[in-house]
Amino acid sequence: MKIDHARAQKAFADYAAHYNADDPKVKLKIDHTYRVAALCDCIAKSLTLPPEDADLAWLSGMLHDVGRFEQLRRYNTFIDAQSTNHAALSASVLFDEGHIRDYIDDAAEDALLRTAVAWHSAFRLPEKLDDRTRMFCQILRDADKIDILRVNVETPMEEIYNVSTEALRQSPVTPAVLDAFYEHHCILHSLKKWPADNAVGHASLVFELCYPESLRIVDEQGWLWQLLDFKTENPDTAKALGAIADEMKRWIGEHM
Repeated sequence: MKIDHARAQKAFADYAAHYNADDPKVKLKIDHTYRVAALCDCIAKSLTLPPEDADLAWLSGMLHDVGRFEQLRRYNTFIDAQSTNHAALSASVLFDEGHIRDYIDDAAEDALLRTAVAWHSAFRLPEKLDDRTRMFCQILRDADKIDILRVNVETPMEEIYNVSTEALRQSPVTPAVLDAFYEHHCILHSLKKWPADNAVGHASLVFELCYPESLRIVDEQGWLWQLLDFKTENPDTAKALGAIADEMKRWIGEHM
């Protein structure tokens, strides 16, 4: 399948233009989309995929968050638990409302793209996926997680987590969150009780990355290390974050 990058970028820009670009949350998702698409392309090329497959991975990045804009308009939040599943909404906007045809005419990869978009934010992928579909899902999920680390540094934590600076700086880390971190897997939202738990939770996304190139990018970009270096006035939290950063460096070094 041949993918016209300029057409796909214009389709995305035209869709996003229906929303308030002066809203920082809208701009955040526009910028995030372009970066995720570029990361998908980079990861795909590291796997020496054919150019048309690298293009397909890039397109999945362009598509993955189109539902975020409608989520924000309807509910004024990006928190799925307080609104709707944004990945499912993205898939609906594209495939139920027909916007996918704004990006490409060929429907040959619609099923794969719909699956990748609909499952990009799920805790786990479904078991019954064919190998090719799973690979494209994993590329997109890796790229999204990598850029989430950046977003969580560039956007004030107080804004993301809807907490005061004082609450964030005094926050402990929940013991169950620490336990899950040291088990080296993504931390469930249900375990998070304090603001600092969110930083640990986002750092734990690294354990879910599938490809060495993804880990190399995380280490090189440095957003993970900045995320774990946020200001805290809680000595126990400071100690915990220092130990977490050391463990992350060790783990990434072993798995790159």
